[in-house]
Amino acid sequence: MFNSCALPSGAVGFFLMFASAFATFGAPASAQDAPAGKPSATVTIEQIQVAFIGSGSLGGGTLEYAGKSYPITVGGLGIGGIGASKLTASGAVYGLTKLSDFPGAYVQVRRGWAIAERGRGTMWLTNGNGVTMKLSATRQGLQTALGADGVLIEFK
Repeated sequence: MFNSCALPSGAVGFFLMFASAFATFGAPASAQDAPAGKPSATVTIEQIQVAFIGSGSLGGGTLEYAGKSYPITVGGLGIGGIGASKLTASGAVYGLTKLSDFPGAYVQVRRGWAIAERGRGTMWLTNGNGVTMKLSATRQGLQTALGADGVLIEFK
């Protein structure tokens, strides 16, 4: 879906999609409780992020669900920032009851229980299908960011 040549022309479209998803799913995500119970899947993500005024990212990873591996693509767009970095993340997926609920736009969970863990390298992301990911992330490189970030996850 994303390639280095298509990102500038697709950035406006992705930004509009992200803004729409944030407006649609941002409020419900802020009202939810922390996921309970066992994770339904695991995910690993590796992403390259570049920022200058706006920011964009490209990457991929693997979803492990119901004993099978599914390759995924990960694209993102943020507002503001300067720098470049590589993000590696892995973690648990909650609320995944059918494979078709996994792809889509994810936004950061903005609840006290999630925000408290951000400083420890933990990131909580959720989509409109009720799927929530708890990711432990490490970043190499230097990048400042301003504003909201989101990611779009699709199957390869």
